[in-house]
Amino acid sequence: MSPDFELIPTCDDLQYVLEHSAPRGRTAVVMTMGALHEGHATLIRAARRHVGTKGYVLVTVFVNPLQFGAGEDLDRYPRTLDADLRTAQEAGADAVFAPSADEVYPGGAPEVRIAAGPMGERLEGASRPGHFDGMLTVVAKLLHLTRPDVAFFGQKDAQQLALIRRMVRDLNFPVDIVGVPTVREPDGLALSSRNRYLSPAERRTALALSAALFAARDRLAAQAALLARAETLPTSESRAEALSRLGESRAAADAHAAAATAW
Repeated sequence: MSPDFELIPTCDDLQYVLEHSAPRGRTAVVMTMGALHEGHATLIRAARRHVGTKGYVLVTVFVNPLQFGAGEDLDRYPRTLDADLRTAQEAGADAVFAPSADEVYPGGAPEVRIAAGPMGERLEGASRPGHFDGMLTVVAKLLHLTRPDVAFFGQKDAQQLALIRRMVRDLNFPVDIVGVPTVREPDGLALSSRNRYLSPAERRTALALSAALFAARDRLAAQAALLARAETLPTSESRAEALSRLGESRAAADAHAAAATAW
């Protein structure tokens, strides 16, 4: 590990680094719960490109207990700090802030928290009460501690990203939020630290979502191409023929989507 790369374990150490050791350029933060993979590395590289060689890229590694509900995988969530440090450094980070739960929440769970409001009660929030409140609380706290100019989050967690952007806007956090496109494995499954939990059968089931999304994308692309072609044809008869082919392509795309998600 480079002598310039730092593991920062405490909030006091972090403040010292930010005030005395970090370069004077822009600071970017990438927040993670560890078990870093290529998706996280992509975020770190994007942060490095954004702030340049004179900027400072800080990765946080913290498994936040507030966003885990009863019966969820807090205790068995993968913790791989040594490997995370290597991944972060190789991707271009200057430091990793990896505090303990006692360091982030001295005295236990905080009495005052961020409430996600109506947005936190929809979609995933409807089945995981309190999840988004816990997520926003730790993001708010880490933003205060790390004091970045810009923070990078993956678009894979689209609901999380939307809520963070809304919190930053509604509560006037002085930080830019940048979303980075989802990174996928060769078979189309979005990279996730929890993928290691999946059995081969569960992995095949999980692929149904990405297969359906890609099929819908292909259908829309074919539809747009045929509509554009129909608009260029000079006669109503030619347009009718082109639109007939459009209907056939829709049927074919639907059949393809059904086949892709059934296996």
